[in-house]
Amino acid sequence: MCRTSSLGSREKTDQGRGAKNAMFLSRQQKFIIITLIIYWPALFIFAHIPIPELVRQADVSDKYVHFLAYLILTFLLWVAAFPDKKVNWRKPAAWWIILVVVLYGVFDEVLQSFVAGRSCDIRDFIVDLAGTLTGLILLSFFSFQPALVIITGITIFGLTNVTRANIADLLPLTNTAFNLCAYAIFTLGWIHYLYSCLKLMAPTPGWLIKALTLPAGFLLSVKLVSLFLGRSVTVTDVIVSAVGIAAAVGTTIVIALFRRLSRQKLA
Repeated sequence: MCRTSSLGSREKTDQGRGAKNAMFLSRQQKFIIITLIIYWPALFIFAHIPIPELVRQADVSDKYVHFLAYLILTFLLWVAAFPDKKVNWRKPAAWWIILVVVLYGVFDEVLQSFVAGRSCDIRDFIVDLAGTLTGLILLSFFSFQPALVIITGITIFGLTNVTRANIADLLPLTNTAFNLCAYAIFTLGWIHYLYSCLKLMAPTPGWLIKALTLPAGFLLSVKLVSLFLGRSVTVTDVIVSAVGIAAAVGTTIVIALFRRLSRQKLA
């Protein structure tokens, strides 16, 4: 009787965990789908208007922007469709994603030939394809959480160091918002990875050290590379980025403590 009841309770616990995981994945998938619904039309609109003067002044690498845009698009498409799966090249899903992105890339380049200041460029299409393949290759090795951290890191590093002009001078508010949000997202992706893959939960001292080490080290690395490339690094940018990291960690700790108190009250 004891063994039977014990097995029954274990099965219920496993079912409860499974239901929670399914619910979590469902929320995650909804968030990604909403992001995709916003991102893809925004990408289309931006690609089919004359190049803004501020973008010209920033002297952004056109090829890097194409690579990054399609890397993010591919990531969102895959995770929206298969939130809990890695890319398996033996199955048709990855090839369907490539087909969709290739068709969109061709359509995009053809339409750009009708926009003032833009042109249909086969080199842009090749870079688009490179971004797509890079995204799928990353997703064939990494699940959602580490892939999010890597892609966010690529975005931060590139947009910080790929422009010849100082973005902080041209777009101070946008630059501040980017540093705050980008480092917060990077940190949240890392925290998500600590919880989902390494089973480390807030707010233990060990968790706090691990939660801060990678984001802080990445911030330091990006700024050191900026200095090496001869770009200006302002104290304000560093502080804002650090605030984004601290906000993500602090919010996670507050939520974890609130959940712990709620469980204690229910118990």
